[in-house]
This record gives sequence, structure tokens and C-alpha cells, in this order.
Amino acid sequence: MNPALTEASFGPGVLRLMLGDITRVSADALVNAANEGLVGGGGVDGAVHRVGGPQIMKDLALYRARGGCPTGSAVITPGHALPVKWVIHAVGPIWRGFGTQEELLLEDAYQASCALAAEKSCAKVTFPSLSTGAYCFPVEKAAPVALRTVAGELAKGGSMKEAVFVLFDRGTLTAYARALSALK
Repeated sequence: MNPALTEASFGPGVLRLMLGDITRVSADALVNAANEGLVGGGGVDGAVHRVGGPQIMKDLALYRARGGCPTGSAVITPGHALPVKWVIHAVGPIWRGFGTQEELLLEDAYQASCALAAEKSCAKVTFPSLSTGAYCFPVEKAAPVALRTVAGELAKGGSMKEAVFVLFDRGTLTAYARALSALK
């Protein structure tokens, strides 16, 4: 049995997994686990707003005025006090046990994030595990969707050359490492 991977190449890009605090990792863009109302929250979203400062919430006012951000989509703001140029606020689905529908919405959220990163010519993008915290998406189901989607974008050879999944706890890192091993 091969040990679980924490790094793999896809086309000209590399996908890495690490344990840590996403708000402390330098990158061109950070993907934030946002909610549809773009009103802030706990987990990754709360940390992004605490570290990034109140200007991020002010920047999101334009999107809130337009109705927020539907599940499966994303919007972008400057990074302000974060060690990134851009914050991509992606809305993953709340897990209700519907399986395929929720997996497709999760894939859409990652694809929308990658598209916004490409629009800004971001070479290094950090990602959390969308929807697996307060939204209760099982990490064992979310990890393969997340990695397959982002690896597919790396393989296309666009501006993104490095995708780093910054995972908050060991259990999530282990699930992602198993999924990455299975993907390779």
C-alpha cells in the first residue's frame, strides 16, 4: 500500500496539502468558505474577516446589494490585511444527504473559484475544505470532489501553477491525503 500523498503534479501545476491556518499562508488568492448572504460567519469565513479587516465586509456590500452569492458560485474582493492579493468568497452547499446534487454544487463552487483566480492571473491559490465545517458535508465525500476539480484546472495549464489546500485539522488532512492518493 502506498503512503498517502500530500503533493502531486497535474500538467504544469502542483497541488499540495498542508495542515495550518489559511489566513497565514502567502498566495495570490485565498478561497474563503462564505455563505450566500456574504454576511460573515464562523470557521474559515470568520478567520478571513478577523485577519483581513473590516474593509472586506465593506467590499462585499456591492454583492450583498445584488442579492449575495448563490450556492455553487463565488465572488472576489481584495485581500487587504491578509497575505494575499485577492479573497475569493465561494459558497459550497449545506449537506442534506442528497448526494449527487450537493457534490455538483460543491464542484461548481471550486470551478467558480478557479475561474475568478484565472481572471486575476493568480499563480498560487490557497483553498479550504469547502462545506465540511458548519455545512456538515462529509469530508470523505468532499475531498475527492475538491481535488478532482482543482487538479483538472491545474492540468489545463492556465495561470494557476500551485494550488494549496490548507486544512485545519489532522482528520481533514488525512481524508484529503487519501483522496489525493486515489486520484493519482
